[in-house]
Amino acid sequence: MISVKISCLRTDLANAVSNVSRAVSAKASIPALEGILIKAYGESINISGYNLEIGITTDIEATIQTEGEIVVSAKLFLDIVRRLPEEIVMIETDERMITYIKSGHVDYQIVGMSSVEYPDLPTFEQTDGITVNAKTLREMIRQTVYAVSENTAKPIYTGSLFEIENGVLKIIAIDGYRMAIRSKNVDSESKTSFVVPGKTQLEVLKLLSDDEDNVKIIIGQRHITFKVKSYRVISRLTEGTFLDYKKTVPEDKKTEIVINTRLIIDSVERMSLLNNDRMQSPVRCAFANDEIKLSCASAVGRASDIISVPIIGEEVEIGFNNRYLLDALKNTDTDEIKLILNGPLSPMIIKPVKGDCFLSIVVPMRLANEG
Repeated sequence: MISVKISCLRTDLANAVSNVSRAVSAKASIPALEGILIKAYGESINISGYNLEIGITTDIEATIQTEGEIVVSAKLFLDIVRRLPEEIVMIETDERMITYIKSGHVDYQIVGMSSVEYPDLPTFEQTDGITVNAKTLREMIRQTVYAVSENTAKPIYTGSLFEIENGVLKIIAIDGYRMAIRSKNVDSESKTSFVVPGKTQLEVLKLLSDDEDNVKIIIGQRHITFKVKSYRVISRLTEGTFLDYKKTVPEDKKTEIVINTRLIIDSVERMSLLNNDRMQSPVRCAFANDEIKLSCASAVGRASDIISVPIIGEEVEIGFNNRYLLDALKNTDTDEIKLILNGPLSPMIIKPVKGDCFLSIVVPMRLANEG
């Protein structure tokens, strides 16, 4: 074990440890996995967190007097660094792996672990790759990840299908009750598809910003790396056969409505007040006579609302889980949307008035006939 002796900026260290710690196991069979790995070589320190599914790693500038590696408790180390009084932090370890942290008059000694006990992050051969604008990727993930399944009985649907073909990147998520598809033109001649776990996407999402930086996506046979600024998120890909989503999009349309997005969200939210986690009564939507009549009846009461809007086609009455419907509506990001229905038992399509940059499908709930 080589002793480590380094100094760096507290702000840089706190930010890095905070982000990397999200890939650290709270309770792990290998004690080292509850820690972060700090490697000090050259002119920077590399900090990694890894839970055997997702790894997050980054480099920050540092003055290194003695090179080496150490594993420290992620939670304790982050709590300490966040509360240090000065901007310069000095970290030193000895042969017993005691880690000394100094800043101003504050001095900590904490127990470290040997880096030998820390599992290696996956390395893999690149089979393909794509570069995507950070803001674009952030919006695409945000607008689809809500529809990723939480049911581990079918692991393939706990991830989203990323599909690159003809210069278009598509992300598709489906959980059996709803489906979300987001498309964007990208500068790529690749033709490939792979399934990225929902948990990995959520970690990438937290690192993505609204700026014009690019994100490099490095694709392997079984792994993927997202390079976001100085961070690298390394993850297993989800293996299995994803649903042929193109065949699940209803082609017929019996009823069509163009509506202000905020107007329908507000109305569904008003109906949702009568629902809670313990009871889910459907939000009933009756489309007829250039009106949408929304209503909800539960054990705590009843509510109704009317939206005046032109309706093209047949009258239809249909019910939805309020949360599934709101998730789809809130992730449209356009002022107006088109609703397409094909009877009371077929899924409803939500799409832009023009173009096809997104498409959401919500499966209806069966309505009980009220006497």
